Amino acid sequence: MNKRLRTILQYFFFLGLGIFFAWLSLKNLDKEKIEKIKTAVANAKHWLIIPVFFILFLSHYVRALRWRLLIKPLGYTTSRMNTFFSVMIGYLVNQGVPRLGEVVKCSVLSRYEKIPVDKLIGTIILERIIDAITLLIIFGITLAIQPDLYTKIIDTFFNTRADSERDKTSYTLITLILLGIAVALFFIWMFIRKKTFSDVGKILKSVGKRILEGVCAIRLLKKRKQFVFLTILLWGLYFSGGYIGFMAFQETEQYGIREAFTILSAGSIGMIASPGGIGAYAYMIAQSMQLYGLSYPIAVAFGWILWLATTAVIVIGGLISFVAIPYYNKKRNIETG
Repeated sequence: MNKRLRTILQYFFFLGLGIFFAWLSLKNLDKEKIEKIKTAVANAKHWLIIPVFFILFLSHYVRALRWRLLIKPLGYTTSRMNTFFSVMIGYLVNQGVPRLGEVVKCSVLSRYEKIPVDKLIGTIILERIIDAITLLIIFGITLAIQPDLYTKIIDTFFNTRADSERDKTSYTLITLILLGIAVALFFIWMFIRKKTFSDVGKILKSVGKRILEGVCAIRLLKKRKQFVFLTILLWGLYFSGGYIGFMAFQETEQYGIREAFTILSAGSIGMIASPGGIGAYAYMIAQSMQLYGLSYPIAVAFGWILWLATTAVIVIGGLISFVAIPYYNKKRNIETG
């Protein structure tokens, strides 16, 4: 299977997953619930979109600063703006094709900073490992400050009483179909690539070794305290975006830190599950907010609005970065030349 076909299949799989989650979050909306959503949105504090936009843009800039610290041990000092533009362009590409944005942002930065792409990709692997560890810590904090949350999650996602037996059966059937497709694709891949289970084991072992090497590579960082600070600041900004979002609706303004940790955890999973989090992000947020008694239509509206705000920042910032990065470097070359 060539790379182009694999990329196309990957794209349609994740896009299909996103559409499935979008259907799940919207399928129970009737005319009355839609009217409730319209009323809630009309009465929302729309001016809060300004600080949310600022926070999200700042989070991407902080991510760029943190990436610069990972690049520095390679012997390169990158421009802050080039790194930021590359991050935004990468996010924009990820909206269409999952994971491709990581390669694109490395390619863009490589072009303007003259750094080998393979070295930059190594820093991205390390960055993702650190993000995964941070996310696990956030999960731990979320459950630690809400001991009964795990039971609520199981009840909401798997044993929802409001669901009819028909709905439960359809969810089970869809889940089995998706698992079946995943298993079939795995065996097709093994057949085409002529791999055995022993080969798969070796691949997994190799991946595990690379992950371990990536984690150990952080010891090369000279500014570890600054890196830790930027990581805390980055996730703190993500947290703040959701927390301020609560203030936008009358129905959610009573929520606070505990709920903000929950939607940060759930939203992070949603962003990973589909291209740009389409469908999955809103679904995860909506389901999570119902744990705290928020009505279904308002929970759906809240989830989709948070996703729209996040996506708008990426689209606007990414498009501006595409246009700005060549002009910035042209001016930079003139000043240094």
